[in-house]
Amino acid sequence: MATVRKLSSGKWNAQVRRKGHSPISKSFTYEKDAHVWIRSIESDMDRGSYVNRSTADSTTLGEALERYRDEITPKKKGKDQELRRIAVWLKHPLARRSLSSLKGKDFAKHRDDRLLKRCSAGTLRLELALISHLYTIALKEWGIPVTNPVSLIRKPTANNARTRRLEDDEEDRLLNACRLSKNILLYPIAVLAIETAMKLSELLNMEWTDIDIKKRIIVLSDTKNGTARTIPLSLRAIDILSSIPKHIACRRVFFTWLPRSDAMNGAFKTAVKKAGMDNFHFHDLRHEATSRYFELGMNVMEVSAITGHKSLQMLRRYTHISNNVLINKLDGQIRAVS
Repeated sequence: MATVRKLSSGKWNAQVRRKGHSPISKSFTYEKDAHVWIRSIESDMDRGSYVNRSTADSTTLGEALERYRDEITPKKKGKDQELRRIAVWLKHPLARRSLSSLKGKDFAKHRDDRLLKRCSAGTLRLELALISHLYTIALKEWGIPVTNPVSLIRKPTANNARTRRLEDDEEDRLLNACRLSKNILLYPIAVLAIETAMKLSELLNMEWTDIDIKKRIIVLSDTKNGTARTIPLSLRAIDILSSIPKHIACRRVFFTWLPRSDAMNGAFKTAVKKAGMDNFHFHDLRHEATSRYFELGMNVMEVSAITGHKSLQMLRRYTHISNNVLINKLDGQIRAVS
């Protein structure tokens, strides 16, 4: 059954009621448009192709993000970083728009605006991946009939792979600055990053039960990519771990009341500045450690087992063999042939 009635505002309200479907209505400026809409809806219902998009029309991106934050994000390994990305999106003007109204061009503009502000390709890809997965969840699990607008746009290419390594006496200067830092955890964390190629988040979440000093290994079972891995410990790493006192109130190796990654990154930036270094980030210690593993003669499979990289393509971003090491190896081969 379909009806059209004139509203006090002067507009025409069309309503369709049919068994097996929720009532649906829409208002129009002209009566003829209301009748055209009714015929279109009833025709779709007759063919069995009608989809009620009222939920997609009434749910804003912000509301969907809040639901995603509460239901989906807590199950993820990188939930802390994702919570920060969601908080930023919730302040964006697009968060006030309905899910159905957002198109590929809206997110293409967001992409271009962010790139103009010198946002890295990697960061931007994570921002867009969050929204893309939200639309997938909305369609497949929440029953909201939407099309994923992010899937329609070009993604930024990550062409900013860093090649920064420690040079000359930079390691001594940096670690000395870390040792003198007000953050007493910075020095042992920095040394372990160099010795193990572990990420900052992995070091901060590491527990004493993950470490076997006698076997000289760290076993990480709760990694970001879901694959457990075993990390061999150098004598230097053993010395550092043995020097850290165990805190009675915490299972973690590095106990702190402060916001953990933010505080550590801030302290590291200060140490880099005091060491007189430029363009060096904490994550570059992972680059350094991974490259050193290759310089020791380890093969790709051995390094991958330690660092957790899934492919050679990923390892290429982190591995920058010292020219001096390559020259020494070449000289050694020449001497052997001679």
